[in-house]
Formats: sequence, structure tokens, C-alpha cells
Amino acid sequence: MDVVDQKRENLLNLALSATQEERLKSENLEVGYDPADKTWELILRYSGNLDRLREMSARGVEVHELLNGYAVARVPEGMLDAVSNLSEIQYVEKPKRLFFAIHMARAASCLSGIQERAGARQTTGRLRLINGLDQGLSGRGVIVGIIDSGIDYFHPDFRNEDGSTRILYLWDQDRGQVYEKEDINRALEAYDGRITDQEEAPLNQGNRTAALAVVPSADSSGHGTAVAAIAAGNGRESGGVYRGVAYESELIIVKLGTPPADSFPHTTQLMEALDFVIKQAASLNRPAAVNLSFGNTYGSHDGTSLLETFMNEAANYSRNVIVAGTGNEGAAAGHTSGRLTEGRFEDIELSAAPFETSFSVQLWKSYADQFTITIIAPDGRSIGPLEERLGPQRAEYGKTRILIYYGKPSPYSRAQEVFFDFIPLGDYVDSGIWTFRLTPVRLVTGVYDFWLPSGRILNPSTRFLRPVPDTTLTIPSTAAGIISVGAYNDSTLAYADFSGRGFTRQTRQVKPDLAAPGVDIITARAQGGYGAVTGTSFAAPFVTGSAALLMQWGIIDGQDPFLYGEKVKAYLIRGARPLPGHALWPNEQLGYGALCVRDSLPL
Repeated sequence: MDVVDQKRENLLNLALSATQEERLKSENLEVGYDPADKTWELILRYSGNLDRLREMSARGVEVHELLNGYAVARVPEGMLDAVSNLSEIQYVEKPKRLFFAIHMARAASCLSGIQERAGARQTTGRLRLINGLDQGLSGRGVIVGIIDSGIDYFHPDFRNEDGSTRILYLWDQDRGQVYEKEDINRALEAYDGRITDQEEAPLNQGNRTAALAVVPSADSSGHGTAVAAIAAGNGRESGGVYRGVAYESELIIVKLGTPPADSFPHTTQLMEALDFVIKQAASLNRPAAVNLSFGNTYGSHDGTSLLETFMNEAANYSRNVIVAGTGNEGAAAGHTSGRLTEGRFEDIELSAAPFETSFSVQLWKSYADQFTITIIAPDGRSIGPLEERLGPQRAEYGKTRILIYYGKPSPYSRAQEVFFDFIPLGDYVDSGIWTFRLTPVRLVTGVYDFWLPSGRILNPSTRFLRPVPDTTLTIPSTAAGIISVGAYNDSTLAYADFSGRGFTRQTRQVKPDLAAPGVDIITARAQGGYGAVTGTSFAAPFVTGSAALLMQWGIIDGQDPFLYGEKVKAYLIRGARPLPGHALWPNEQLGYGALCVRDSLPL
């Protein structure tokens, strides 16, 4: 049955219109649905209160209220209409998948003189002291929040000299359990066993089995451990050689849940995690710098989704800074765009690799523009022109079914989306060149954008043949209220071509805000030791740790009690350094320039 409810986003309406078989074959439509108990996980924006929604608990509805009029709910499929029909519910979205996208780099970010106790720098031949900086900055008193794949809490870089943990809270969403500092210390005591002489004990050995019986949380991918060490590792295992940025800060860690159905965390888990970190820091009356090193490509890339607007609201709660990497889609050929002209059609060609099990395509345009869409299959046969009507449509060619949803603008966005989901009738969709032919009817702007899913889940040969690397930022780095970080190679002082590029769609807001080292960064590994990592995932924590240093200088050390939020972003932008080869600043690749903490501190 076709489902059209303009209070629900297009993707949710299409998912509810699809058959169970279609959902299972799609990489998008099943996300957020639990087939075991036939419930949907949903993002809600509401006004007033949710008393009437809580009254539905006897009918299987669960709700978790977040900051400032947002909530995450779990709703039986048969109750979706009843929930969205509540007058206090303003808009509903389904979750999306998230993809996890020091040594020399520390110097490149102008951290060396800031962290050390000299507290001075040389400028134009004269020695100038930084106001209030007589002991160096280390992140002391500031909380660093890491929302990621967890942490190897055994690693010496997250332990104090006496062996105790630097982690205040560890929320393992898979286990539904929050472990406090005391719990982790008990686990570490079990890990250390009878060892009392820490100097003689091997730092990366111990009884993990006994410790995990106390705090059974591990970082299986190592991504979160690497990110946390760049932002806040103390380098203890390396004798300080691979020390992170805010190395004396305390940590709040959230291990994002990974639903068994797809093993990727969802945006709903991210929202709950951010809500947790910010509220815990506020309850401790401590400033917090929060790191998000992941994202997704679904959305209009203009900051208007519920995830992005929630990020903006969270950034204004208490005293915090939220930092996100711009993703690794810059060179993935997953985006193309252009401008139509009257009297000329335009063909957008997409190569579908053999053995692709499914893929989706998003088209975003101005609602003021009208043009027809015809899909041309690999053998030249045409599907369409498609009917421009709100709601789902279906088309078939060979071994491929295409689910199509023509949307309308939402109360929060002027953009119009047309969504295409290519799913196989058998095992694989038809390979070859698929063409989207756009034929103008009436144009105002003529601008269009196409996006594919993250390159991590596609064959590299599934790509647009004329890709446009601009506007390849992943969401939520498109949110206005957070600091968005691209990556550069600090060895060559060159932009890293994989780094997601700006600016945002329509609003053309400057994103990334700045760039940080993101190529061959040496950082802590889960299970001990160190290794090299690359990606904007590892550029972002340089900025997160740097934000903690600025907040220490301002809030903890009393130089500026209002140094948080947009003020931190402004200081970092002002101190950003230009890199060679770029005449125009800000630009789509590196924003306002490369991170330089020294020059970001006011004199």
C-alpha cells in the first residue's frame, strides 16, 4: 500500500510502502526496523510534552526524550499512524547508518609550545608571553567526550601514573550499561592482578578475562581507541612520544550500538550518545569538547535534517564544543551536480558495477524548478518520464526493480528530493551505465545534486562518470553549530584528496571550518601499542583536543569564562594558517585554513 504522510520524511514513507522483500534487499529501507518485534526506531521533533506518547507504553511505544524538543522513540509498526497523528509531533525521520570514516602532526598544529611549560613563543624576532599561560595547557579540568566504537580502557594512554583510569563514564550502548570510574578502576585492578610496581610491570599485559568480567566493554575495531588517543591520550606507553592533545583531560566515552541487522551504528544512537555526554558534563559543571568521527551521505547537505538541527541545539546547551570530521567521500565519485539551462536536456551517467546487491541514488533540487526525469537502462531502453506526484512509484528493467519516491519540501527545508532505490529481483542489480536524463520544463535556479551512499558499502566501480568533489561533506558535519574538520597531509602541507569538501548545498555555508592533519597519524591501538591511521576521523580529534585546551585557558584557568561554543570556533578560525597552493580563503577543501592552536589563543 502506498503511504504518504507529509509529517514523515520521504525515506520513511517509502520504507513503509515497500514490501518486506524489498526492504530486506535495500541498504536503506530496513535501517531502523527490528523484524523480531516489528518495531521502528524513529527520530521525533515535538512541541509541548510527550505525555500522550508515554501513555502508549502499554501498546509497545518507548520514548527517550533528548534536549530541546527532540526524542528517539521505538514504535510498533502498527502504531506509526497513531504516533505521527499526535498534534505535538511535528516531524518524524527514520535513522540512517553511520560510517566510521601524532608525532609530527602535533607540531604542525602549533601545539608544541602550547603544551610545554615554557609558555612563550617567538614572533618577528621578539619573545611574547601568551596571557595567563605560564604552566602550559593540557586539557586539565575539561572533559573530552568520544562517541565512537568504544575504547581499550586497558591501554596505558588512558590511565594515570598510579594505574587508575582517566575515564569518568563509559556507556556501552550494545550492553545498555553505563560503567562509572569506580567500575573501570575495579576492572583495572583485576587486570593488573598482584602487580604493584607499575614501573616494572609490562604496560600492555594483564588479565583481560578477569577485567572484562567486571567491565565487559571492548573496542573491536580500534577506531574509537585511535580517535580518543589523538584527542586526549597521555602517551604513557610511549614515554610521552605519542602524547595526544588534551592529555590531562578526563574522558566520557560512548560505544555506539551496532544493531545485529546491519552492524552499523545509527543516527538515533548518535543523538542519544550526544545527549548523554553533554548532560553528564553539565551535571559535573565541567566544560566539554565532544568528538564525532563518522557520518553518512543521505540528506540535502544543507543542515536541515533533524539530526543536524539537533546538533545545533545541543551545541547551545551548557558549555561545550562539538567537532565532526567531514568524511572520506571527496574522491569517491559519489556526488555530481550541475545547472540545467532552458531548451537543453542533461544526462547524468552512473556506472553500476557487476555483483552490486543494491544501491540508492538521491536527487536534490529546488522545488521552484520543474524538469522531467527519464531513466535510461544500460541497454538504452527508457523508463519514464516519471510522473511528478507525491508518493512512491515502481519501475522494472531486466533483473532490477527501482523504487522511486517523489517528495515535497518539509516544514524545515525548501529542497525537494527524488529518491531512487535500485534493488535486485534476483541476487544482483543490472550492471552497466544507467543514465538519468533531466529535461527542463520551467527553471528558476536549475541547480541539481545527486549523491550515492557511502563509498564504504559500494563497489569502487559504482560511481558517477562525471563526479563533482565539492559538497561531499558527510552529515552531520554540515550542521551549522558544530566545528567541521577536513584533512590535510602535514608532511606535504597538501589537501588530502579523500577529505570531504564543502560548501553546504543551497546555503553555501563555509564548511569545513578548518583542516587538521589526517594522513599517517601515529596513535594508540586497541590491544596496546601504536599504529598509523589515515582519514578525517583522525583529523577531527586534533581539533577536539585543541578546543579542550582553549576551554581550559578560558574557563578553568579563568582567562575567559565564556570561551565555549561559537567563540571557540571563532578563535580557531582566526588562528588557522594558510597552506601553499591556495589563493582564496576560505575554500571548499580546507575552510579557513590549517589548525594552529598557538595563533588561536588571544594575546
